[in-house]
Amino acid sequence: MGSRRGFIKLAGVLTAGMLLPEWTKGKSINSNMRKENQYDVIIVGGSYSGLAAGMALGRALRKVLIIDSGDPCNKQTPHSHNFLTNDGNAPGEIAAFAKKELSRYHTVELVTGWAITASKTEDGFTVQMQDGGAFSARKLVLATGINDIMPGIPGFADCWGISVLHCPYCHGYEVRQQKTGIFANGDLAYEMASLISNWTNDLTVYTNGPSTLNEQQRTKLEHHGIDIVDTEIERLEHKMGYVERIIFKNKTSVAVKTLYARLPFKQHSAIAHMLSCEITPEGYIKIDAANKTTVHGLYACGDNASRMRTVANAVSMGTTTGIMVNKELIEENF
Repeated sequence: MGSRRGFIKLAGVLTAGMLLPEWTKGKSINSNMRKENQYDVIIVGGSYSGLAAGMALGRALRKVLIIDSGDPCNKQTPHSHNFLTNDGNAPGEIAAFAKKELSRYHTVELVTGWAITASKTEDGFTVQMQDGGAFSARKLVLATGINDIMPGIPGFADCWGISVLHCPYCHGYEVRQQKTGIFANGDLAYEMASLISNWTNDLTVYTNGPSTLNEQQRTKLEHHGIDIVDTEIERLEHKMGYVERIIFKNKTSVAVKTLYARLPFKQHSAIAHMLSCEITPEGYIKIDAANKTTVHGLYACGDNASRMRTVANAVSMGTTTGIMVNKELIEENF
């Protein structure tokens, strides 16, 4: 998305690229045109975790700005599951409804655009936008998510979130007992195969090159009828993101309906690094039980700080973060 973006009171707000509904009353302006850019809390990231944090803070009467780039990691996923009251709904529908609910809280605003830098100040934080605007707040919440790093296999990215899946708890029920593959090697392949075997008995591990599974792991997988194929993969054959066949570099192929993969990732935003947050060995922002980072006044929630990549967990973390931020503000003011 470019630098043009909308700034809208949450009496009517959606992310960039979405049509504004009838209840939209605000108008689009540029952030550097605003006379008052000071907030109690800035939340960078307007997906489930950021919106949940915004609701908790709005209900606590805080002046809040949510900055949303409109690029969630689950944008291709057709349905979200294992989220009570929203099981089976499209991720975009859940987010749009969440924003409509937030419209009740008039101290909460949302701007669509890119937060590109942030700096620590004497009074809190300043966030610089791609279009040149800037906002300041006493507290900063990063709900920025992560970017999955796709392998260089044609068709893989097209199927990601649709039939190439990361989480059986999110999608395993819908693809139960289907012909399923595990795209992994070594310890990770063994861990994933044992997990996914709960949902299907038709399971094969595709290591995409020489297997690094040890003898004990291979024996255990064989005992459970799980084959290991180490032929390198050329591409995934699919229709509209639904995988049909794995095509190997030796020109053989195999039919498959579902493929699970746990991909490497990077932080979606560089702001945590800019502010010298400690990062865990896995690559997540390090947080404590209150979702505080190692930088005073800076919090993180959602996929950027947790392996639990579910909508329900993101909402839970966001709500907790909003409560903890408000608690810290009260303690500082009282």
